[in-house]
Amino acid sequence: VQLQASGGGLVQPGGSLRLSCAASGFPFDDYAIGWFRQAPGKEREGVSVISVSGERTFYAHSVKGRFTISRDNAKNTVYLQMNSLKPEDTAVYYCATSFPFGAGWSSPTGPDASTWGSRGQGTQVTVSS
Repeated sequence: VQLQASGGGLVQPGGSLRLSCAASGFPFDDYAIGWFRQAPGKEREGVSVISVSGERTFYAHSVKGRFTISRDNAKNTVYLQMNSLKPEDTAVYYCATSFPFGAGWSSPTGPDASTWGSRGQGTQVTVSS
């Protein structure tokens, strides 16, 4: 199982980035895929998750309305479009399989760590002027 996140970088507040997650080594279209982020000294935070078909999504309250998750099953890739970025979005972003789909996303604390499966190396996102 391989999941490779890319697309991070340095951006000014209010800017945009699009992250990509390229998957291989497993039946991609059998798995929900999500993004979580980890900032220094902070707890892991689930950012977003997308269902197998791509028809259902969940977002953390902190990114709702600014981030959009999508997937292309023909390319084994999941995307995270991030707009109106804020300094507090600064973190390493990881993509990972997610099971069961949607579990914990409606709670104030977000999905439990146990819902995240295989993940790859993250990509650094830094929002700063």
